[in-house]
Amino acid sequence: MFRFFETLVDPYADYPQTDRPPRGLRSYLLYLSRPFRKVFAWAFVTSIAVAAVEIWLIGYLGRVVDLMGNTTPAAFWAAHGVELVAMAVFLVTLRPALQGLNVALLNNAVMPNFGTLFRWRAHRHVLRQSVGWFENDFAGRIANRIMQAPPAAGEAVFQVFDALTFATAYVIGAAILLADADLRLFIPMAAWFAAYLALLRWTVRRIGPASKAASDARSAVTGRVVDSYTNIQSVKLFAHHSGELDYAKEAIDHARSTFAAEMRLFTIMDVVLTLLNGALVLGVVGWAIWLWGQGAASVGVVAAAAALVLRLNAMTGWIMWAVSNFFQSLGVVSEGLETIAQPVTLTDRPGAPALRLEKGAIALRDLTHHYGQQTGGLDAITLDIAPGEKIGLIGRSGAGKSTLVKLLLRFYDPDGGRIEIDGQDIAGVSQDSLRREIGMVSQDASLLHRSVRDNILYGRPEAGEAQMIAAARKAQAHDFILGLRDAQGRTGYDAQVGERGVKLSGGQRQRIALARVILKDAPILVLDEATSALDSEVEAAIQDTLYGMMEGKTVIAIAHRLSTIAHMDRILVLDQGRIAEAGSHGDLLGRGGLYAGFWARQSGGFLGTDDKTEAAG
Repeated sequence: MFRFFETLVDPYADYPQTDRPPRGLRSYLLYLSRPFRKVFAWAFVTSIAVAAVEIWLIGYLGRVVDLMGNTTPAAFWAAHGVELVAMAVFLVTLRPALQGLNVALLNNAVMPNFGTLFRWRAHRHVLRQSVGWFENDFAGRIANRIMQAPPAAGEAVFQVFDALTFATAYVIGAAILLADADLRLFIPMAAWFAAYLALLRWTVRRIGPASKAASDARSAVTGRVVDSYTNIQSVKLFAHHSGELDYAKEAIDHARSTFAAEMRLFTIMDVVLTLLNGALVLGVVGWAIWLWGQGAASVGVVAAAAALVLRLNAMTGWIMWAVSNFFQSLGVVSEGLETIAQPVTLTDRPGAPALRLEKGAIALRDLTHHYGQQTGGLDAITLDIAPGEKIGLIGRSGAGKSTLVKLLLRFYDPDGGRIEIDGQDIAGVSQDSLRREIGMVSQDASLLHRSVRDNILYGRPEAGEAQMIAAARKAQAHDFILGLRDAQGRTGYDAQVGERGVKLSGGQRQRIALARVILKDAPILVLDEATSALDSEVEAAIQDTLYGMMEGKTVIAIAHRLSTIAHMDRILVLDQGRIAEAGSHGDLLGRGGLYAGFWARQSGGFLGTDDKTEAAG
């Protein structure tokens, strides 16, 4: 039975993806709710039916009290025995079945699937964002919003049908029952209901913004805490333990203040609600007793009125909390949408074809990119790289080297100009097909928090075990991998490497990253300080592997250690976003320019750089 309800909606079913999801809270939730329309309709109907049955039972109780007061037990059973037996059967069969259908729709069809659908679509959308988009926010805050918003949305939907629909039907039914018993009993309830709605409106207008502020503050705490944990080595290295505590405390205290402000609203609401409910009991039950004393109401009417208002008295607190939680949840969702619903701006053109790589020729035409600033990045670069040509790229920090690589991979779109591969503008082909043809080993060899096997196979998931091990051997990684063992006792290629590969040394991470690119075997190869983390002995052993990797490929290699690129076909010297010099190692030395100066100032084979930091390049 549970499986039936749990599979009424498939949260992973195909849906029309959009680069610009709805930004508004209401429109976004309606967008998510489309697969649940039939389930929501049934939940609405059953919630109303459950409330109607409960009101009817209270009215029936009043009828039974009147019947018992007007006859003897024997006559009562003789006249109404069959009716009471039928009522008993109804109470233990149809009523539980109706209630069961209602809760199964909510608990088993809606709750597990709505949040899952939300989180799946949110993660799928966020994962399509550009690298630059991720660089502008805390990873922890992004993850926190994707984790917080979906359950909050599920809770809001649950409250709509479990509390709001039920409560609305119940209050309307209660008003009809009281008015039917004696119209005058409706007066105190109407007055109470008006005051209740005023309190509800006061609470709702304040709880949404307060909840959003508290949710924002919690996300900020997560962002700061995760930032400290992710960079724990730097925290320890610079002995900034107390500084990180102060940094986190500032956010934690702000979260405390916003949460306290939110809780004040609930306290005020609770006290006022208790006062209103006391007035409701006094007004309806007291008036019913007074009417009975005047002979204008039966004992059954008094019993039904008392049962009804006592039930309302118990239920109104729950309704108020449900409504408050509803808007509190909407506040969390609204805060999450600030991240989740942001449009994807770096997109494929409609119907973009896959890159058709035939030779591997790369052409840069007036390529310009300044990261939205006036300086930094690249400035009108024009360059042709022949198929199979090996290019060395050097320059001071900030000269634009990394910017060129990021634009080639289309992590950003250029401010001006274009990049062509085999005559195809990379802005006009699909991003996935572009990146499948480029293998890159960067200076910061970041690994996934998975096994060594998973990390190497990331380069080519369909590769076999033998191919993976062969790649590891070429990267001089196989021997140390066999000696790995993680905290759970997994060894060798099954050992987990930790977040970003933190359990491994820099050289070990670099060699696994190299193995991953070797396995990928892409026709265009980008090396961004690929051997910077290796010691001299391992680097010497791996140089032959690197040269073997380059064979038949178009290569762009960034290096500060000039000896690693001295044998390239051509070396480009970037300076202030432009190509200042170009030629072979011998040619550039003969010119006596920037390259010759760098070579002369090398110490231990590294490029002498100034103190400028590379903000963009």
